[in-house]
Amino acid sequence: MPRKYKTPKKGNGCLGTIIVFIFAVILAFSVALNIYISMQPPIKNLKDFKPGVVTKIYAADEKEVIKTFTAYNYERKDIKDIPDIMKKAVIATEDKNFYKHKGFDTFGMVRSLFVNIKSRRAAQGASTITQQLARILFLSNERSMERKIKEFKIAVQIEKTLSKDDILGMYLNNIYLGSGAYGVAGAAKIYFNKDLKDLSLAETALIAGLPQAPSVYSPFNNPDKAIKRRNQVLGRMYKMHYIKKDEYLKAKEEPLKLNPMPAIYTLNKAPYFVDYVMKELDMLGFDENEISHGGYKITTTLDYNAQKAVDNAIRTQLSASGVWNNDNVQAAVFTYCPIDGKILAYAGGKNYEKSQFDRVTMAVRQPGSSFKPFVYAAAIEKGMSPNDEIEDLPVKIGKWTPRNYGNTYRGKMPMYAGLMISSNVMTVRLIQEVGIRSVIQIARTLGISTPIPDDYTIALGTSGVRLNEMAVAYGTFANGGYRVTPYAVEKIETSKGKIIYKAPKTRVMKVLDLKTAATVTAMLETVIKSGTGTAADIGKQAAGKTGTTDDYKDAWFVGYTPNVVTGVWVGVDNLSKGGTGMTGGTVPAKIWKAVMQVATEPYGATKFDYPPVEINYTKLPPKKTLNPTEYLEEQDAKANKEAEGTNEDIETSIEAPKVDLNNIKPINSGDFPEPIIDNKIE
Repeated sequence: MPRKYKTPKKGNGCLGTIIVFIFAVILAFSVALNIYISMQPPIKNLKDFKPGVVTKIYAADEKEVIKTFTAYNYERKDIKDIPDIMKKAVIATEDKNFYKHKGFDTFGMVRSLFVNIKSRRAAQGASTITQQLARILFLSNERSMERKIKEFKIAVQIEKTLSKDDILGMYLNNIYLGSGAYGVAGAAKIYFNKDLKDLSLAETALIAGLPQAPSVYSPFNNPDKAIKRRNQVLGRMYKMHYIKKDEYLKAKEEPLKLNPMPAIYTLNKAPYFVDYVMKELDMLGFDENEISHGGYKITTTLDYNAQKAVDNAIRTQLSASGVWNNDNVQAAVFTYCPIDGKILAYAGGKNYEKSQFDRVTMAVRQPGSSFKPFVYAAAIEKGMSPNDEIEDLPVKIGKWTPRNYGNTYRGKMPMYAGLMISSNVMTVRLIQEVGIRSVIQIARTLGISTPIPDDYTIALGTSGVRLNEMAVAYGTFANGGYRVTPYAVEKIETSKGKIIYKAPKTRVMKVLDLKTAATVTAMLETVIKSGTGTAADIGKQAAGKTGTTDDYKDAWFVGYTPNVVTGVWVGVDNLSKGGTGMTGGTVPAKIWKAVMQVATEPYGATKFDYPPVEINYTKLPPKKTLNPTEYLEEQDAKANKEAEGTNEDIETSIEAPKVDLNNIKPINSGDFPEPIIDNKIE
């Protein structure tokens, strides 16, 4: 029988043709690429390169340079003098195939291409150490295909000019590693005050993890993130068999021992603000290492005169109080314009050289009575008037008995007076009236993002907040109920003057009724005129509030004019080491005054453009000292006797509060925390 043959399917033939075609294209591309590489000339005098001044950050006037990225700490090391463990740590982190490729990683490029296509954005790069060096030495931060092509070309030329060891050495000498350090030797000095040869494995890994985002992983700014990143580097080194398992485990547990005196003030006139700028640039998509080498002119929103006033006020007031040399006592200031969101001044601590921790955006502290305006705002939203009378007398909720500062009480008073003199018990009675959830909702809409418990004690500021969010919340009272997002970067220009970024229109959101903003502002004006904040009087229309917590661990003053909001915090870092002895109406109010006198100068003596708010100013009842426990027991006894039908009068010096204690149910079943201490009347 004749043999039968199966007819080939057309599909298989087409598939084979496609495979052959793809293979031919790849082969042709490979040949062309190698020809291109062979044609690239070497780069002359490349070994003699040394970093110079590159990017500058300016204040808003575009004249004052507040930060210069330069070789502040630069020490050139021959490749043979750089420890092998440092080389391995960087290779494991940045470019594991460094000694195998010709300046570019084909597999890495393909992988990143797929990731970027899938995410529809530039989610992942594929830069080798050689490509990074090309960018550092010769290119800008511009994100474009043209720049990537140039980067590829220069990387190929570098590979033809230098040996692999020389390329690695130049990279390790020139990479920006934060805090003014260029190169691994400079970083060793800045962060650990050591020579490279004296670094531990853990310290080496920490430095090797910095190139990706020096500010984010800086052990000065974010020690927890720095340790996490360090441990990732150690994990890669172990995976690549550069270190043994016992070395890996031991290094992971090594505590941070940083240089206590990093000399990083040089050419950095607003260091906490610059750190904030770098974070904002990162959020905008600008890589820190590229920014530091890019030759850019970065214009910020900073009012340098206001910034100098901040630095001087902190030093002057803390020195006058005798706590400047107490490292546990710190201060922070945040100033911005509630109209356009421009950050005008910024200090995350009193001494950046000793502590780089940013207490403006990172510290969560109890606000004390500076939280009270949110309770009063909730009351206004529910239709109450600043002239409504409330009892300034002891009150009890469950097992919690809040009390006024010094146990002094005045009896029945208008609501505005409760905010003016910062009565604790009046504020607690208010939150009973309007409800806890209403107050939390107000705080949230004004911009407070930290956790707020469903608890009556929040009325007195027991729930932690951030300084910048408190300033934003008060700014909403300043501009008619609009919440404005602060920002720091105004524009970015290349060395040729091309603007590659300009701040968009500020994000504004209507969150509060105009009448509420106007009424709260009118009440807060009385705080500065006649209440706990008289030390903050700047001779212009202004509103604000003091705040002080138990044992004087936190003291606040947050206030505003129509154009400028400033929040001031003074307190202790270590809560177990006592307090400052200050109330919000003393040092914080004085710092606020000194800052606002300068920050408001460009705006003149503007007034709040609000409809009139009727406040029936009245002479307040005299203060009387009461023991809350005894007073409440007397009221209970009197109520019991009245219930029994007796008319016997129990003598009391002040009329009893008209509060039905039987209908008051505490939110938590256990004991309430000790109340916040209120402010003295300065």
